[in-house]
Amino acid sequence: MRASRMTIAALAVVAGLSLTACQNDDAATDRNDSGASSAASAPSSANGGSSSGDSAQDQGTAKDSNQDQGTVAGTGSNRGGTVGKCRTDELEVTAKDATVGGDTDGTVAVEFTNGGGRDCAISGYAGVDLKTNAGSLSAERTGEQAPSVVLKDGQSVSFAVTYPVNDSGGSGVRITGLVVTPPDETKSVSLDWPGGASLPVTDGSGTPVKVGPIGSAGQGG
Repeated sequence: MRASRMTIAALAVVAGLSLTACQNDDAATDRNDSGASSAASAPSSANGGSSSGDSAQDQGTAKDSNQDQGTVAGTGSNRGGTVGKCRTDELEVTAKDATVGGDTDGTVAVEFTNGGGRDCAISGYAGVDLKTNAGSLSAERTGEQAPSVVLKDGQSVSFAVTYPVNDSGGSGVRITGLVVTPPDETKSVSLDWPGGASLPVTDGSGTPVKVGPIGSAGQGG
């Protein structure tokens, strides 16, 4: 009986040791699994950090791309692909006598020279007023077709002002100056009058002074 009790006790001790060993193995397995799970999730975090870095790099690349796609504002005639109108401040305006001997009318050629540093467009009729001792006298358009002209920097274009020559022997209407306003502008330029000193006195039915379109020849178009 004593031997039987000892055997049973020994078996109980062995069983207890076996159970403890199994529990320790299970605990170790759980720890290993937990560590493996943490280790498995670590690359995910690393990948997440790499993705964030890539995103920032992509944003920087996109910013650089946007800067590369930016357009540089054009200047002068290249702006918007069109040629801007000639402005008074860009034009040098001169006038000279262009009368040819034997003509019944006198002619003054007015010249616009582009000094604006860019190409510019000019067309139509300039405004022309003669200053006289009897007041201002506005020239009347001839009605000719006005071509469109593009003036490169430094180039010139002329138009003609025609007027009746005073051969009456009288003093007539004395001309004291010339005022020119480029087409589509409001700013004028005052010049000395290079033509005949006076106009014949008329009955007042209309102006005897005519202006041709931009680009017309020096003989009144």
